Amino acid sequence: MIKIIQGDITTLAVDAIVNAANQVMLGGGGVDGAIHRAAGRELYEVCLKVPEVRPGVRCPTGEARITLGFKLPAKFVIHTVGPVYRDGQHGEPEKLAACYRNSLALAAENGCKSIAFPCISTGIYGYPKEEAAKIAVREVENFLTQRRREAGGAEFEVIFCCFSERDRVIYNEEVMP
Repeated sequence: MIKIIQGDITTLAVDAIVNAANQVMLGGGGVDGAIHRAAGRELYEVCLKVPEVRPGVRCPTGEARITLGFKLPAKFVIHTVGPVYRDGQHGEPEKLAACYRNSLALAAENGCKSIAFPCISTGIYGYPKEEAAKIAVREVENFLTQRRREAGGAEFEVIFCCFSERDRVIYNEEVMP
C-alpha cells in the first residue's frame, strides 16, 4: 500500500524512516539534519561507528545503511545517499533508483512492515521533482509487486512523506495518474 502525505517525517510512527543522508552520515541540512536532531545524540554516535568504505564515505551514493531510531517514533532509520543532479546523463536515475531499492531491501531484511521516504535528492541535490517522483514510485511499485508474489500478499506500507504541498501534489499525480 502506498500513501502520500505532507508532514514531518521525524514524527511518523512507522517501522523505518529513510534519511536522505550525505556520504559521511553525520548529519547535515534539510531532512538529514532534522532526523539527527529529533533522534538525539545517540544517532550521531552510532553513525560515527559505521565503517568508512573510503575516507569520509560511510554510505556511497545509491547505497543504504540502517541504524536504530533512538528518540524517534520509528524503530529504524535507513540512511541512503541520493545523487547530486547534474543533467541526468551521469547515472543519476540509476543511483536514485538504487536508493529506493536498497532502502526497501534493508527494511524487509530487518522485518519492517512500514517505511516512510522523504523526497530523496530533490532539495539541495537539485534532482527535478517530477523525474524523482517517477523513479521513486516505479521502484516502490516494483518492490510491492514482488513482495506480494514472494510473501504471499503480506501487507507492506510505504509512505511518501512530502515536506511541501507542491511535492505532495507531484507524488499524488504519479501514484494516481
